[in-house]
This record gives sequence, C-alpha cells and structure tokens, in this order.
Amino acid sequence: MSMSAGWYLRRLSRMGPQEVGGRVGDTVRRRRWRSAPPDAPAVGAARFTAVLPAGTADAVPPDAAKRLVAEADRLMAGHGEFFGVERDDLADPDWFFDPKTGRRAPQGYAFDVPYRDEEAVGDIKQIWEPSRHQYLTVLAAAYAVTGDERYAERVAAHLRSWWEANPPLRGVHWTSGIELGIRLLSWVWVRRLLDGWPGAAGLFEENPVAREQVWQHQRWLAAFPSRGSSANNHVIAEAAGQFAAACAFGWFPSSERWRSDALRSLERHLRGNTFLSGLNRELASEYHGLVLELGLAALAEADAAGVPVPASVRLVLLRMTDALAAVVDGRLRPPRQGDSDDGHGLVVDGAGTDRWGSLLATGDAVFGRLDWWPEVTGTDVRTALLAALVRPGAPAVTRPARRPVHFPDAGMTVLRGAAGSGGSGELWVRCDGGPHGFLSIAAHAHADALSVEVRHDGVDVLADPGTFCYHGQPEWRQYFRSTLGHNTLQLDGGDQSVSGGPFLWTRHAQTRVLVADTSDPGVLRWCAEHDGYRPSVHRRRVELMPARRELRVVDEVSGPRRAVRLAFHLGPAVTAELEGDRAVLSWSRDGEDRSAVLDLPGQLSWRAHRGETGPPLGWYSAGFGRKEPATTLVGTGFADDTAASGEFVTVLGFDD
Repeated sequence: MSMSAGWYLRRLSRMGPQEVGGRVGDTVRRRRWRSAPPDAPAVGAARFTAVLPAGTADAVPPDAAKRLVAEADRLMAGHGEFFGVERDDLADPDWFFDPKTGRRAPQGYAFDVPYRDEEAVGDIKQIWEPSRHQYLTVLAAAYAVTGDERYAERVAAHLRSWWEANPPLRGVHWTSGIELGIRLLSWVWVRRLLDGWPGAAGLFEENPVAREQVWQHQRWLAAFPSRGSSANNHVIAEAAGQFAAACAFGWFPSSERWRSDALRSLERHLRGNTFLSGLNRELASEYHGLVLELGLAALAEADAAGVPVPASVRLVLLRMTDALAAVVDGRLRPPRQGDSDDGHGLVVDGAGTDRWGSLLATGDAVFGRLDWWPEVTGTDVRTALLAALVRPGAPAVTRPARRPVHFPDAGMTVLRGAAGSGGSGELWVRCDGGPHGFLSIAAHAHADALSVEVRHDGVDVLADPGTFCYHGQPEWRQYFRSTLGHNTLQLDGGDQSVSGGPFLWTRHAQTRVLVADTSDPGVLRWCAEHDGYRPSVHRRRVELMPARRELRVVDEVSGPRRAVRLAFHLGPAVTAELEGDRAVLSWSRDGEDRSAVLDLPGQLSWRAHRGETGPPLGWYSAGFGRKEPATTLVGTGFADDTAASGEFVTVLGFDD
C-alpha cells in the first residue's frame, strides 16, 4: 500500500514542531549513512555473563517442556506458521520471500525500500516476522531443556545465514525500529539459552560478524527512535531491545550510554503508554500483552546485570498485570479491542501455551497474586526463565482489594454474572466508553465507541470481529476497523471517527461514561455517549441482570433525522435463525448445546450477513492474517429525537 501525497499532508498535520524537526534530522542522517556507512569499533576480549542461574531449566514444568520440544521438532522439519500461512521452508529460509504473495523484497539501501507497497515488496509482515528470530528462541529453549545439540546447531546456521544475507543498512529488515528491537531481544535470549553449548561463544562474542550486527542494530536504534505521534508500542520495543543488548552485550564504548538512554526511554514511555489504572493507552488488548512482555523482559535484563531501574518501571508492570487479571474472562481471554497483529516480546513456548495465563503466572512469580485473581491452571516455559532473573517483590503500593469492574481513565467496564442457573461458567460483558485511541494519530484504534462484547462461558456470542490485516488490502483494513465492523450504531453510513489512512485518524470521537454502577447485584448498569456524529449524539445504556441471565441494550439518538445501521456481530461458533426482529442463537461448549434469544429493535429492518465480500460484511478474525465467515445481524432504518424512532431496544436472553 503506497502512500499518496494527501496521506503525507494528513500525517504531517498530526505532528508537532519537535517531531517534525526530529524527522527532518532523521532524513538528513539517512542520506549521510548512504554515502558513509559507519563501521563498528574494535573491541577487546568480549564475554557473556548474563547467564541463567544453575538449575533453571529443571524448573520448567514437564508438560510445558513437552510442548516446547514438539514445536522445536516441527521447526527442525522446516514447518512453521506465520499469520495463517503455513510454511515448509524453514529448514533453510529465504529471508526476503513472502509465501503469501510469492514476491521477494528488494535488497537495496534500506531506506529506499518501499516496504508499505505490497506490489513491490510483498506482504511485509510475512517477511519481517521470521526475522524477529523468535522461532530461534524456541529452538534455543529446546536446547536448554534437552541438551540436544541439533537445536543449537540449527540456530547457529540460521543466524549465520541471516547475518550474511542482511549486511547493515541493506534490505527490508533494516527499515523498522520495532523489528530491530525485538530481534536484539531474541539474540540476547538465544545466547543465554545456548550457554551450555560449546559453540555459543564462537557464534556471538568471539564472532566479528555477530559483534558488527549487534553494534549496528544498537546504533540504528539510537539514531532513529520512534518519535512523537508514533511513540506507541514501537518505541517500547525499541527501548527494550536496546536496553537488553546493552546489558547483555555490553562490549562497546557506547554500551553504557546506550543502556542509560534506553532505560530512560523505556521508563518514560512505559508510563506514557499506560493509564494509571494499568490498562494500555492504545486500548488494544494484544498490545497490552506485547508491552507487558517487553517490560518484564527488560526488567529481567536489568536484574541479571545488576542495573538499578526506576521504581516506576516495576510499578507500571505491576499495575498492568493487575489490570490484565481484572479484565480477562473465565477462560483467561482478554477483551478483543483495537488492533492486533499477534506480536510477542519473548517467545520460548510451544504451540497451545496460553499467552495470558503465562503472563499472569509470571506476574504471580514476580509480584505475587491477589486473592481475586483468576486461577491459572496451565503451565509455560517463559515464567520459569524470567522468574530466575527478576528480583521478586511488589512495589510498596496499595493494590486493588477486589476485582475492578470499571476503569475510568480507559473507559472500559466489564460486567459479569453466572452463565448458568447452577453458577457454572460466566457471562462476561465488555462496554467500551473510552478514548478513541492513543496520541494524535491513534494508529491502532478502531471506530468502536460504545461497542459491547459478550461472552458466555468464554464463547464469543456478540463478538469484536478483530483486525485481520494492516498493509496491502485496504478494503479489509477499513472494514475491520470501521464502526459497522463493531457491535455499535452507525449513522448515515459513516464512521464515528474519521480515517486518514490505515494507521491514521484525523478526527476522534469523544466519549464519556455517564454510569458504571454494579452496587445492585440484581442489575449491573452502564451508560455512555459519544459525539462522533455531531450534531447528533449517540447514547447507549447497558443492563446485565445476572439472575435472569439477560442483557438489555438501549440505543438513543438525539438530533436531526439520520439513517441508522445497528450491527451485532456473532462469534464464529454461533449460528442464528433470524425471523423478523428475533434471532435464535445456538452453539456448543465442551460438548454441551447452548442457546440464546436475541430480540432486536422492531422499528429497524433486519438482515443476516455472512462472509460477504462486496463490500466485506460478516467476518471474524481469530488472529492476524486469518479470517472466517461469521454471522452479522444488521438493522436499518431512521432515527431522530422522537420517542418512536430515537430509541432502539435490544434484549439478549440466555437459556439455562
């Protein structure tokens, strides 16, 4: 997806003077580096001392180790999966090939590569992801757990191949700071996990090519940090990777400066990217997980190296962990809110490991769990590794005495009740009344103000459809981030907030929560409104009656007569029989049939849509690059401030 002149003007309008000045400096520096590429300084004897304590591998639970080895063996056979695309070429990968489009990225000067243009490069995410080298941390972890040198030898062969194919500043892998930061973090952990292998030192600290690559990555990150309106999760990944490398690979004259600068950036942006409640300001759950993983990994490096960190770093990570524990459902699934690209900070586990359970397990090991935290029954590898390095103990602050329901700064409210009359399972309802997004461009926001997300014992009933893609497919990108693509109300066929590009919003709807009241256990209430359709105002009331297992949603529109579309997206496991303004829903969970009735506003005309492409409607994306048909119920009509057409009542009732 190449960018037009109009996009550049819109993007420029969202920048402040300091950011503009910084980007001008970046442009000058890129031109200078083209003609005079820097060389790494000579270093004396280099050593790696940031090793795991003896016996750490023995603390990995057997079932987690078994999953890890199974995944490592699959990788050894050349098989892997990235964003829904199966690959069988990972025994000897082509670092520039995109199997999705069949294209191969050019390898010229890095800053000349049009990486957003799928016609010229291919799907950039498919090319970048293997070069984060997180599959190599899996192989290295398998070596650490088993001692089987086949895994270590494969890791070494692939690193040498990558270093040879990607000299500094050549090709697409030198264009984005988040890629360099995460790759550095992977290399630190590869070296740590291979420490018992006789070839580890020869692969890293005794290898001039490796030292050159580590130095060039850090110099790049020091020169081109994400700035201003782009300083979201990317800048945290850049700082975490820079900090980790400067701690573990502190062999260079600039290492101490890089370490202190990266730590200062990490501390500032962890605070800036996180609400005081602990939720991530991007209001995108997957990025909450990414930032928390990166922060914990950076904390592990600091403690391993004996580098003091500001108290605020531990405090932010503690609040993020408590907030995650508060918002997950009974199956430990967080909200499906905002963008998601399946990004991870540190990967050392096999397929089937619960990411969110792993984060809560690490939080328990590092900070200690609270009584109201949900139980984590699964196991993972990463917790044992991080806990071996991080100094345990929570900051001396007051933590929530009971599970929070409403996060005023983030505008998120989670209502809960029993899913069945016997008390088994859970009704989980997320109500969205928060800011549109983070910073002036709100890059990872969706136009989802006042949307609801409803789960019954962990099954998506009214679902947030997800993200699916970023680059190369503008129609799909637009659909999955649109107002129509969420469980909320659309007026006159437009979005509540105005998009200026795939990662740019030029006008943000302002939302405010009016009621978030769970004091009456019989009726849990929430109400909010937004101004995205000025002069009209959309207000939504939600009432959950747990004893009746009933959810009531009331939409009000004040202002002039407007065309309305009200959408309810069902999860992929849910089937619907729509007759008039009533839909009978059915699905199964753990072999048991479940059902519900959705009574829809009678003054609207209702249709069921499923898997439509012209334009897209009726889709669910379980993960980046993956989509499947799902049923979407859309009601159309008109609204104004008369009682007859300005209020729309929806009732969702669950059977026993």
